[in-house]
Amino acid sequence: MSSNEFYLRYYVGHKGKFGHEFLEFEFRPDGKLRYANNSNYKNDTMIRKEAYVHKSVLEELQRIVDDSEIMKEDDSLWPKPDRVGRQELEIVYGDEHVSFTCSKVGSLVDVNNCKDAEGLRCFYYLVQDLKCLVFSLISLHFKIKPI
Repeated sequence: MSSNEFYLRYYVGHKGKFGHEFLEFEFRPDGKLRYANNSNYKNDTMIRKEAYVHKSVLEELQRIVDDSEIMKEDDSLWPKPDRVGRQELEIVYGDEHVSFTCSKVGSLVDVNNCKDAEGLRCFYYLVQDLKCLVFSLISLHFKIKPI
């Protein structure tokens, strides 16, 4: 990837009573947004959507990542994935490539109980912002409720 390219992928999921349930989205350097939400609860089906976003959306995404300062964090002291589930965040931003993996974070109580509460708090708030942006884009572009 060239020094100005940007890629972001987020996944959260678990395997349980209703099978593999997950939410995943990614933004590719060419502006393609890929979204998948799988839940078998009440025999629900997988939602898969793809759309291209404008360069200004990618620039806003980069601004959100910059403001979060997530590129400076390290997940080594965060809770490891467990039976409750896992979260993954991968970002390629210019020449930097970071990848984070941790267990699902239910609330700020979980964050505050972590050995690296400040780093996990940064991750937690960034993920909230990213989900909000993606859900807005998906619901604006398609006539579905993403949650």
